[in-house]
Amino acid sequence: MDINAANIEEIVKKVLAGMNTTTSPATSVGVPKTAKVGMLTAIEKMEVKEFPIPEVGDDDILVKVEGCGICGTDAHEFRKDPFGLIPVALGHEGTGEIVKIGKNVTKDSAGKPIGVGDKLVTCMIFKDNPDITMYDLNKQNVGGADVYGLLPDNDPNNHLKGWFSDYILIKGSAGSTFFNVSDLDLDSRILIEPSAVLVHAVERAKTTNILRFNSRVVIQGCGPIGLLCVAVLRTLGVEHIVTVDGNQQRLDFSKRMGAEATVNFKDFKGIEELQKGVVNAFGGHLADFGFQCTGSPAGHSNIYKFIRNGGGLCELGFFINGGDATINPHFDICSKELTMVGSWVYTLRDYATTFDFLKRAKGIGLPVTELITHKFPLSRIQEAFETNVRQEGLKIAVMANQ
Repeated sequence: MDINAANIEEIVKKVLAGMNTTTSPATSVGVPKTAKVGMLTAIEKMEVKEFPIPEVGDDDILVKVEGCGICGTDAHEFRKDPFGLIPVALGHEGTGEIVKIGKNVTKDSAGKPIGVGDKLVTCMIFKDNPDITMYDLNKQNVGGADVYGLLPDNDPNNHLKGWFSDYILIKGSAGSTFFNVSDLDLDSRILIEPSAVLVHAVERAKTTNILRFNSRVVIQGCGPIGLLCVAVLRTLGVEHIVTVDGNQQRLDFSKRMGAEATVNFKDFKGIEELQKGVVNAFGGHLADFGFQCTGSPAGHSNIYKFIRNGGGLCELGFFINGGDATINPHFDICSKELTMVGSWVYTLRDYATTFDFLKRAKGIGLPVTELITHKFPLSRIQEAFETNVRQEGLKIAVMANQ
């Protein structure tokens, strides 16, 4: 093709036009001017609102959301607003693709290169706590930090603070932590945050020096947390796992995740009979170790009865104040010489370890991603939350692009 003066003039015009549309120093691909955001505007009322997408600063990341799971914490906020955040953009089990990134952001919180097109998840926002790092020797959990999806909607220039949205703005200068997870599939990425809870719980359990390869382990509660607990233990080679729940479908799924036997508490009258059911499931033995995953005070009271003298217990079911439990300190703890640990959320290191857990679980054929039983488009977020509150299915996800 011959290039004459007219051709050259036209090419120059196009180049200059492209340069003049650049409004930010951030590296980017094309994004719209507004984003749809799922907001909790009143008790049990989710609405989809539209807000301008703010400018991306030199330390910030704009992510196009792909999907986000509904956490138990989201459900608590939906039903009672215990944190007093309404109105709030919820969603912290989210993931998506980077579409715009500030010039100062070149690596994620683990030191892995990151850029436009990479898949991303967030962890916590640590603000001014320099003691919490990827390799924190004190192994502080992240319970005292903030999290995207539970932030006050107090900035008129940025409402993109939760993962139930088309886009989310990650403010790097605010102490955000984030990870490049481009090597994981979408459903696995949605399950990273709840899986990290169990990776942390099992690490806490291991500090008792009771949980071992051949331990008999009882897991009480077969919601997503209890089922993920089964999966984490199976990836570590623990085989003798008994699950306890009142929902037979969930118990059946726990066997697919690796449980050796199940006990439906609805088949027994009273704690003594239920204890016998657990003993029989273990072939005549009590458990060496227990994980209490229900969030029920009655469940906490019962778990002691399933564990042998000298055994161990990890309580991880209470993410908020669920009320008081009744125990007998002599029979349940002292005379048994029980070793007990509590577990709440995770450390940054546990979060990164979770990526390896999900790959390992997939490698040995555990159906972890089948925990996501329902997917709703953002436009039906109210229905998604109502489905979750009714405890239909297991993990409910809201998908931004459906």
